[in-house]
Amino acid sequence: MSHLCLVTDIKDGQAKAFPHPSPSEDRDLIIVRRGLNVYGYVNRCPHAGTNLNWQEDEFMTDDEQYLMCFTHGALFEPDTGRCVAGPCAGAHLGEVKLEIENGKVFYAE
Repeated sequence: MSHLCLVTDIKDGQAKAFPHPSPSEDRDLIIVRRGLNVYGYVNRCPHAGTNLNWQEDEFMTDDEQYLMCFTHGALFEPDTGRCVAGPCAGAHLGEVKLEIENGKVFYAE
């Protein structure tokens, strides 16, 4: 397992990008924090193939309810990665397995 960050490195209700620990992967990981839970995805829109963020660590809608692709406005559920609005509705972000141990977040694949 690769250590990525501490849960507290991510503000509750927000998301941050971290380098993907796999040398074969060219995209960052997105880690979303909801309370003490974290969810991980590959930073790639299933519709456009672009990064979701338009600025560093800018992933969430203003109300912190959804991850948003800033290329075309698709909205994704933070806890499932499922697109609920936009041109890729029904598609999913690429999920990555994370584990938490003693407040530390690990890439578990």
